[in-house]
Amino acid sequence: MKEIVNFARVRFPAVGENEGFARTLTAGFLMHLQVTPSQLADIKTVVSEAVTNAIVHGYRGEDGRKREVLLELCFYKDRTLLIRVTDRGRGIENVEKAMEPFFTTDREGERSGMGFTVMESFCDGLRVSSRVGRGTTVTLFKRLHK
Repeated sequence: MKEIVNFARVRFPAVGENEGFARTLTAGFLMHLQVTPSQLADIKTVVSEAVTNAIVHGYRGEDGRKREVLLELCFYKDRTLLIRVTDRGRGIENVEKAMEPFFTTDREGERSGMGFTVMESFCDGLRVSSRVGRGTTVTLFKRLHK
């Protein structure tokens, strides 16, 4: 088992303005870890994508102030960062299909369907687990080089 150096767990209402809160919280968590500006930008981007997916797709049509997103951050001694974003919303019917570039369920055409593709390209590992009617958990791994 990997040795944990630091971790954080925070729940917040599933509203759009909390996407920025999640990015800022993550940047604060990383401040003492000597990450490069490029690594920080990548990490903030994947957090933004994962949290936005939880808010927009997980709770589509619901009052986000009554629903929550869980953000977990864990930094291991081997300089691996784990980021986990969980919602208890609609779930994803077909995770494999949802992870295809440009796939979107957005009928209004405001979403590009590139969220998982962006997350996957900026991280060293991505896992998505979901159950329809129960919610989705996105787990990302990023190796932080000195």
